[in-house]
Amino acid sequence: MNEEYDVIVLGTGLTECILSGIMSVKGKKVLHMDRNSYYGAESASITPLEDLYKRFNLPGSPPESMGKGRDWNVDLIPKFLMANGQLVRMLLITQVTRYLDFKVIEGSFVYKKGSIYKVPSTETEALASSLMGLFEKRRFRKFLVFVANFDENDPKTMEGVDPKATTMRDVYKKFDLGQDVIDFTGHALALYRTDDYLDQPCIDTINRIKLYSESLARYGKSPYLYPLYGLGELPQGFARLSAIYGGTYMLNKPIEEIVMENGKVVGVKSEGEIARCKQLICDPSYVMDRVSKKGQVIRVICVMSHPIKNTSDANSCQIIIPQNQVNRKHDIYVCMISYAHNVAAQGKYVAIVSTTVETSDPEKEIKPALDLLEPVEQKFVSISDQYQPDDLGLDSQIFISRSYDATTHFETTCDDIKDIYKRMTGTDFDFAEMERKKNDIFGDAADQ
Repeated sequence: MNEEYDVIVLGTGLTECILSGIMSVKGKKVLHMDRNSYYGAESASITPLEDLYKRFNLPGSPPESMGKGRDWNVDLIPKFLMANGQLVRMLLITQVTRYLDFKVIEGSFVYKKGSIYKVPSTETEALASSLMGLFEKRRFRKFLVFVANFDENDPKTMEGVDPKATTMRDVYKKFDLGQDVIDFTGHALALYRTDDYLDQPCIDTINRIKLYSESLARYGKSPYLYPLYGLGELPQGFARLSAIYGGTYMLNKPIEEIVMENGKVVGVKSEGEIARCKQLICDPSYVMDRVSKKGQVIRVICVMSHPIKNTSDANSCQIIIPQNQVNRKHDIYVCMISYAHNVAAQGKYVAIVSTTVETSDPEKEIKPALDLLEPVEQKFVSISDQYQPDDLGLDSQIFISRSYDATTHFETTCDDIKDIYKRMTGTDFDFAEMERKKNDIFGDAADQ
């Protein structure tokens, strides 16, 4: 422990584990510590079920009807992976995919006037969807074709739209799309949480819809993937990558002090010993004096013995409740997975509801989502503060990740990773740099 490292990382959340993996691959000497006895920090999957009851201070132990405690791996943060998104690219390039198995989420649904509808994602589905009337469908189809063909470098594809000046509101007007269609396009395809995007340049929205379509095209049922045994497998996969490249891991390490000299980090003190470093990466919980609270997220884990109604008995799905539909400023999300993903006992389903808190009664805010899930056998409610760093870390060389937000995918987490990488190295993040050159002597010897 009394050694000199290039980078010390505190907390084994997904953001931290990916960064320690990248830094190790780049040849940096990395020490990675966590005060907890398990990997994953805020993005862990909790097993056995007894530990989840303890974590949420529920009295007693789980009832017999919940099956074997060891069969459960319950995510604290509900997210899926976009099949064509940045996290999947990171997993493929680093070959961390070989430690994980993925399943495609069976469907994406959107809420309209109290009912849920499948999100139309192909022309055929759009034409068959009961979300829109006949004329609306034709206009929506034209819009989808426009987005698919749109190329920033080819004015011929723009049809008079300036990607950096025309707002998305104007693009919707151009295609004469009605409010309901705008709702599900912006929130279920482009995956915005609020309506702020309407008055911003349209290129970001066009690219988001393209990401959705391209992700969907890869597997067909939905654009989302999910790892068997839960999201906690992701940080562990990247931790293994870091270890192959010489990264050192220590769990159960209480952090006593971050040692500073002249306003710059020089080391970390744990159990009376000091490990020295040039740079530090950590989640907000290790440096509460250097972060500010930016709102809250409520997440409710619901255990059920049935699939969600009107989803064709899907064993996994996502439901988006656009804020307009329930008079809110932020969307409400439901991510559901089940025993089919090795995260619950046989015949059990886990639906996690989440949204950004807007009032002093957050549980009432998510009632429209909970109503879709009834009957629920057990609820686990958490309200988490959202933190972001007070500064960029350029003077102190302390680089702090942001709290995981209410989005249902990892694109914002990957943006944070790329942003921290740039501040640490001074250069833009390049996926190619993550390419791994070393084999894992335990797992990969058999593959040779």
